[in-house]
Amino acid sequence: MANTKTEEQELLALRRRIFITGYKGGMAHLASCYSCLEMLYALYIKGILRYDPGNPKWADRDRFILSKGHAGLALYSVLEKAGLIPGSMVDSYLTVHSRIGGEPCMRDSDWIEATTGSLGHGLSTGLGMAMALKLNKSLARVYVMLGDGELQEGTVWEAVQSAPFFGVDNLIAILDNNRIQKMDFIENTIGEPAWEDKFRSFGWDVQKTDGHDLEAFTQTVLSENGTGKPRIILADTVKGKGVSVMENNPNWHFKLPGRKERKVFMQELGIEQEELEKK
Repeated sequence: MANTKTEEQELLALRRRIFITGYKGGMAHLASCYSCLEMLYALYIKGILRYDPGNPKWADRDRFILSKGHAGLALYSVLEKAGLIPGSMVDSYLTVHSRIGGEPCMRDSDWIEATTGSLGHGLSTGLGMAMALKLNKSLARVYVMLGDGELQEGTVWEAVQSAPFFGVDNLIAILDNNRIQKMDFIENTIGEPAWEDKFRSFGWDVQKTDGHDLEAFTQTVLSENGTGKPRIILADTVKGKGVSVMENNPNWHFKLPGRKERKVFMQELGIEQEELEKK
């Protein structure tokens, strides 16, 4: 199902926000931000996550951990869109008086559940949270977004193998399956990853969806498995989604555009030169 015109306009505005903010800051993982943007939008704007805007530490809130922390600018931009953090906080990105950096940090905001950026630790943290919530008989869920390059970290698999034993059906992992890691395609690094087979073999419930289709993604995440198992949602995405020169291109993991490429960004995102120069 196609996203609505309003949703597409809001997603474009977020892509503009991320690019302008990252460009002014002098550095950003733009491609990684763009591949997971629709999913972050769905989590916070489409009603997937249960939270109280006036009480960020409500005991029965759902928890979200962006384990692929280099996409932190996308998370902060969506938190701003949801009205959970002020625009001035995002504007401060990597400035002299910066209130946020390139990865999510718990000291930045009460809405950040875990400090990430060092890959491989988000799922273990989420597992611990899910176990604690079970002990407290809370109905809250824990959502952890992983990168597919991140799945080469050993600590991820320690959490994967132990989670089913603890019966944490309140733990939902979301894989941003854009098939590209830092410098190359996943298949050129570790071969065909076969994520579905691997997670099933460890006892996880596996679901697949389109990570850029808001309705399909939302319906998949909100569906109940009833198996008592943790879930992994394999969400197919395009790294760099929304800008033609960046889409599905490994060279854009951590890069800002040069003069010629900047023209493409500005044209496709509808950005004026003054917006890049405005302090």
